[in-house]
Amino acid sequence: MNAGCITLEAIRARIATAEGPAGPATTLLAVSKTQSASAVRALAACGQRQFGENYVQEALAKQRELADLGLEWHLIGPLQSNKCREVAQHFDWLESLDRVKLVALLDAARPPARPPLNVLIQVNIDDEASKSGCMPEQVAELAGLVAQAPRLVLRGLMAIPAPAADHARRAAAFRRMRALFDALRARHPGIDTLSMGMSDDFELAITCGATEVRVGSALFGPRG
Repeated sequence: MNAGCITLEAIRARIATAEGPAGPATTLLAVSKTQSASAVRALAACGQRQFGENYVQEALAKQRELADLGLEWHLIGPLQSNKCREVAQHFDWLESLDRVKLVALLDAARPPARPPLNVLIQVNIDDEASKSGCMPEQVAELAGLVAQAPRLVLRGLMAIPAPAADHARRAAAFRRMRALFDALRARHPGIDTLSMGMSDDFELAITCGATEVRVGSALFGPRG
């Protein structure tokens, strides 16, 4: 087993420990932004299938080079209106929906031959001026629009809480997200994904209710 596979298995073991014996299966999203296509291929050879990218053009280049692998591609970075067509045509998931006007653009551009685009609404849970995401009070409207779009499917919520050395503060933000997710699920019972937690706090996020964690540097090492 090569070093990449050993690292992947170690991360999966930490996820399983955080879940506990009765915990649900947590999806591991490998954040491959700024990593080479060869690095993605090496991790895919260890069994990892889901990869998250921040930048559309970088991701499309990797998708072309790795088309033989049949990987699942998630856009996790901010989405501009002029990139909606490319995202709708080439990605399996959008995890960063944060504006009403993007819904119709994505729905219109999703090819009928492909399954509906999986959508997470990004929430700016700590009200950071420099961070993307809608406010918690805007979630219900956005979710309703996605749920009505025939070429999109609402899967849940995503957040990147403000960095905090104090784990209690991070946990509080994660728990606010879980409460928001549970409230949304009461209106949309089909949602199943709460994406939160990264390399330095994914175990805490899982204990607070995350169903997907986004791990980059802990898998790949420092960004290239």
